[in-house]
Parts: sequence; C-alpha cells; structure tokens
Amino acid sequence: MNYRALGNTGVFVSELCLGAMTFGTQWEMIGTLDQNEANVMVGRSIDAGINFFDTADVYSTGESETILGRSLADNRHDVVLATKVRGRMGPGPNDVGLSRLHIINACEASLKRLGTDYIDLYQIHRADTQAGIEETLSALTDLVRAGKIRYIGCSNLEAWELMKALSISERKGFEAFKCTQSYYALSGRDIERDTIPLIQDQGLGLLVWSPLSGGFLSGKFTREVTRPDDARRAIFDFPPVDKEQTFNIIDVIRPIAEAHEATVAQVALAWLLTKAVVTSIIIGAKRMSQLEENLRSIDLTLSIDEIQRLDKVSETPKPYPSWMMSLGDDRLPGTSRNLAEQLKKR
Repeated sequence: MNYRALGNTGVFVSELCLGAMTFGTQWEMIGTLDQNEANVMVGRSIDAGINFFDTADVYSTGESETILGRSLADNRHDVVLATKVRGRMGPGPNDVGLSRLHIINACEASLKRLGTDYIDLYQIHRADTQAGIEETLSALTDLVRAGKIRYIGCSNLEAWELMKALSISERKGFEAFKCTQSYYALSGRDIERDTIPLIQDQGLGLLVWSPLSGGFLSGKFTREVTRPDDARRAIFDFPPVDKEQTFNIIDVIRPIAEAHEATVAQVALAWLLTKAVVTSIIIGAKRMSQLEENLRSIDLTLSIDEIQRLDKVSETPKPYPSWMMSLGDDRLPGTSRNLAEQLKKR
C-alpha cells in the first residue's frame, strides 16, 4: 500500500480508503453488513495497509458510524477516521443542515456513535443554501479548537463555493477545508474542468467517491446486460452517467484488463491511481470478494499507451471558457500571434 499526503496537513493516508456506506441494516439498496461482517472487512483492510476509513452520520441513519467505530476500537489511534455532517438525522426542523446548532449537535452524536473522543476529518456532505458559509466555518473552527475534530473537509461543492469558503477562512481566521471528497471516475470527469485546477492551485487533497460510477464500471454491465440483478444500479441508478459513452469506455478497458489478467474494475481504479492529484480512492464493498478485487488494483501498473487510450475514450469536451485558453497564448514563443490564425487551425 502506498500513502499520499492529505493536502498540506502533513498527514499521510492510504491511497485506498475503506468506505462504510455498506455498513448497517437500513440501506438495503447499498448494503447491509452487520457488525461481524464489518469486523472482518475492516480487519482485512488494515492488514492490507489501509489506514483511512470514511463514513457519514446519514449512512443507515447512524448505524454505519456505530458499526465502524466498534470495528476500529482496537486500532483507533493508528487510523485516520472521517465522517460527514449535513444530512437529515431526525424529524425536527433543525435535525438537518449546516447551521451551528445542527453541526455541534451532530458532531457530539457522531462522537458517541463512533466511540471516540475526536474525529480526524469532519466533512460537510454538501452545500446548505439555508446556512451562511461563515456560520458553518465558525462552528467547525470551534469544534477544532475544542479538540473534537482535527481537520475539516468538504464534499460535493461547486468550485466557486469551495474557493469562496477558502477565502472566508483566510480573511476571518477560521479553519480551512483541507480536502474535498468528490465524484471522479473514467465515466465522470466533470471535476477536471474547475475543481481539480482549484485543488492543485490551493494545495488541497482529493478524496474520490464512487470511482466505479455506482458499479457501472464493475464489469457487470454490457450493452446486452444493462441491469444485472445483483448490481446496485438495478434499483438505484446513481450517480448519473452517459451510458453509451461509458460502454465505449468499457470497450477500451476490457482488452487492457485481459492483457493484465485483471478485471474491468481494477483497471478503472488503477487509472485513477495514475492521477497525482488524487489523494485517496474510497472503495466500498458488500462482499469480501469485492474488497479483495479492489485491493488488488494497487498492484496494476498501466502503460503510458494504456493511460492515453483510457484518457482519450473518456475525455469530456472542454467547456467555455476553457476552450478559449486552449487556443494558446500569443505572447509565448512558438505560438500563433493572433486568434484568427488559431481558429483557422481548428
């Protein structure tokens, strides 16, 4: 197992992170692992070198945190434990969101369920249009200063929202987000447009969720078998993907996988591991066989040609204004001196 720096924190986490969304009995569409099954999966992950574990309070309405906390009890101080806040945790009007009231209550509840007195990485799960970001950052800062959490992160923010938050933290002296947890996969490269340039510029970490696009890149899906019975997407078609483009991607993946005696899923994960911007890939599993398959992705080395083929088939069109910058800079030596010449070449 290799380890990568979590932004500029000086903390190193395994390049694979075990996600605990499948822990608990209330989210049948995702997974229903009980305590004993989770213990085995967590133990195997630790044996493989994983030191990073991610969950959220909303996963099985808190049950995931309880199960994960118990599974990590004997190794708590040797791992980096992450959870999230924002989702609805009760029927009341304030049992949801990113207000100071909910954040502090939710953090205390997560600490209790996890069986720990501190959370290494506390992440906002997505934006809250009803709560000002200053309110949110102020509350998170107080939790850090109280020793309840070590670092803060975010998930699913627009690039402008993330940059705004970083700017406010700098101006107000608040704790700043150290990483973002974002959807990134061969069939979902949207964050390359704005978020990844921001991450690189600001020195943040990138945690990848759904690296197999909700199982679409697991190898089970083909043009002939579009809804395999044992796949999550058969009942929960998420995250959204362009299915025709993804089948084209899978067509390129399969011969690469065969050449390496690997699986489609392993190639998809290995491609992400070639990206230096990626800090850790969150892998989830309903069965030990899935975990073992994902763990073997770290031993797969793709050639430059294979990476280029995967890059090309999964490439997304440049949006405006990115395509303007791709015309080049007429002030640099060796480039066209006027825009008209550049446009003629296109």
